[in-house]
Amino acid sequence: MKIKSLQHITLRHHIIFWGIYFLLNTVRWGSYFNDYPYSLKTNMIGFPIHMILCYLNIYILMPVFLYRKKYILYTLTIITALFLSVLLKYNLTYYLVSTNVWPEGPEVINNLTVNYAVDMMIGELYVITFVTAIIITMDWLKKQRQLASLEKQQLETELRFLRTQVSPHFFFNTLNNIYALTIEKPKKASKSILRLSELMRYLLYETKQKRQPLDKEILCLQNYLDLERIRYGELLRIHMDISGDIEDKEIAPMLLLSFVENAFKHGANKNVGIIDIHISFKVVGDFLYFSISNPMPAKENNNTISATSGGVGLGNVSKRLSLGYQEDEYELTINKGEKLYVVELKIKVVWN
Repeated sequence: MKIKSLQHITLRHHIIFWGIYFLLNTVRWGSYFNDYPYSLKTNMIGFPIHMILCYLNIYILMPVFLYRKKYILYTLTIITALFLSVLLKYNLTYYLVSTNVWPEGPEVINNLTVNYAVDMMIGELYVITFVTAIIITMDWLKKQRQLASLEKQQLETELRFLRTQVSPHFFFNTLNNIYALTIEKPKKASKSILRLSELMRYLLYETKQKRQPLDKEILCLQNYLDLERIRYGELLRIHMDISGDIEDKEIAPMLLLSFVENAFKHGANKNVGIIDIHISFKVVGDFLYFSISNPMPAKENNNTISATSGGVGLGNVSKRLSLGYQEDEYELTINKGEKLYVVELKIKVVWN
């Protein structure tokens, strides 16, 4: 992972960082020696060396050696750079400031010793590590923001794709129903076309947002149910119950439609005689409790009702729920009994 964060750190940020660091270090050692002029002079010598080493490490040594896994070369090069910086600092301090180049050391020295060199190299290494850690942290935060943004875009793209699967699938089934009506009940076919046009207008132009008003979704379902009533006539009995405040509540678009369509596809279409479908909407607090039940087919095949059979089905809905909601924001339960197929969904409809 290459560090590119410096590209978005402006010159002003560099000046502010090194300015604050220089000021604090000057005050710190000035207080320690009780000699602020001396601290100012030594820091004016030391800080350019700090900066050269830090930028050398970030811009050159890490990209050339560390990122290419040349760890031995990187170690040898950084040690060499540290030693050369100590030689430079020693000579500049000796000739420009004081012959006692290590006043904070255990003894007065006026020549280059091993203890002095090691101590100065560790100090420079500390500065390099500190600055590099800041850059790496900023780079990581930037990449996390980019990943979060990319993940959000991918989720939104996948959700849009799943919604586009629902619309053609729904229209395909509805057009098949209308075709059957034009042959058997031509007068009812015209009413079906009118209802279908209203549904198409809603599904194509009003469901592009991440969340849709709950009352509009319920109205969409009612239009769909009117289409099915036209088709089945008196053989279809729909029991719908709505309770609680559905105003100012929002839900993912076309989510409930898949459950209703599934009830007709695997329930009403596969039974002969009167069909009872029960639908319930109950808003309690921040959640909608939705349930729908349909009769099981008279002669059931093991694969008659499945999450994905014959189209997008409930598998699509489960995927959309997992992408569009947190785990604690919904709960989907499917019960397949001997006589009834029941779907229950608890889903959050009030957003903070």
